[in-house]
Amino acid sequence: MNISKIVKTSLLTSLLALFGVSAASAFTAEQVPMKYVNVLNLRMINKCFDNSLTPFTRIPAYLKDSVRPDLWERSQCSSGMAVRFVTNSKRIGIRYNLRWNSHMPHMADTGIKGTDLYRLDDNGVWQFVNANRPRKDSIQQFTYVENLKGDMRDFVVYLPLYDGVNWMEIGVDSNAVIQKPQLDNPRKDKKIIFYGTSILQGGCSTRTGMVATNMIQRDLNCECVNIGISGEGKMDYCMARAMASVRGVSAYVIDPVPNCTLGMCDTLTYNFVNILRKAHPDIPIVMVEGPLYSYCDFDAFYSDYLRQKNAAFHRGYLKLMQENPNNLYYVKCDNMVGTDNEATVDGTHFTDIGFRRYADLLIPVLKPFVK
Repeated sequence: MNISKIVKTSLLTSLLALFGVSAASAFTAEQVPMKYVNVLNLRMINKCFDNSLTPFTRIPAYLKDSVRPDLWERSQCSSGMAVRFVTNSKRIGIRYNLRWNSHMPHMADTGIKGTDLYRLDDNGVWQFVNANRPRKDSIQQFTYVENLKGDMRDFVVYLPLYDGVNWMEIGVDSNAVIQKPQLDNPRKDKKIIFYGTSILQGGCSTRTGMVATNMIQRDLNCECVNIGISGEGKMDYCMARAMASVRGVSAYVIDPVPNCTLGMCDTLTYNFVNILRKAHPDIPIVMVEGPLYSYCDFDAFYSDYLRQKNAAFHRGYLKLMQENPNNLYYVKCDNMVGTDNEATVDGTHFTDIGFRRYADLLIPVLKPFVK
């Protein structure tokens, strides 16, 4: 009998127990290799255009020659998209190739180019598990969790908010099952399309799961398509026509004021919304005012100018209401993100607190449309 080996094994077992890790789970994680599955073989959610340039871009490919170069480039971000799957693996990981591997000084890399893993609990509530910490390499690889129980559970992974993805794979134990979920969550027949600006896109959420559209998706159990285009939510009519081409929409949310000038709000609002109304008179449209940024309390110019833009946007709403009061709703900016001035990173873009408050403002309005 090898006394030395017995002593070493006993010592290792004692140390693992001290830190709450069983010897069996520790050795199993080392012995079972990981396999990777293309996410396109699973269920992609929160996406509405099948005719996009790649599976991970957000607007139709035919718009490339119709929109400004900046709009096209930023639409290649994968914001709001996610992959749903079910697995009995004890480990779950990911690897993917970033389009740009971008970085910004005012937003965490975990939100810009990271991914979030959530698991559905026994009460039907999505619970955050972990986020990958992006590295400098364009190819990211990370293990979210080890030593799960190994029962079949539902998961979702949220894609980067301010970067694009060329390919993505989910990693599980090689002896585990991973497949499309049977549970219809979020419901395939309930879809809300959100159109707007950098705030809607996710600036500056610390994690991908914390952008407002993803919160609403989890809370209302419906797909939420994010067409927030940073700096380019300027009510281009071709964007309205593209959204009008999507079938099976439960509601539209129109939130472009932060990117628009006063003149744009005054001249474009009516026609942009009316394109959707003419195409789908029975689908609810929710028009959302632009937030009054925290520095409005101190800057007299912006305090007046942002209110003037909202007033012009509201005039478009009133004109539309005069023609047809049905299925048109308006959300004012009053207390949109609270009154404590803690809802933004840079005076403009939301913190996670801001996104939670924004989502909570919209959820009561949107809930009847996906009930």
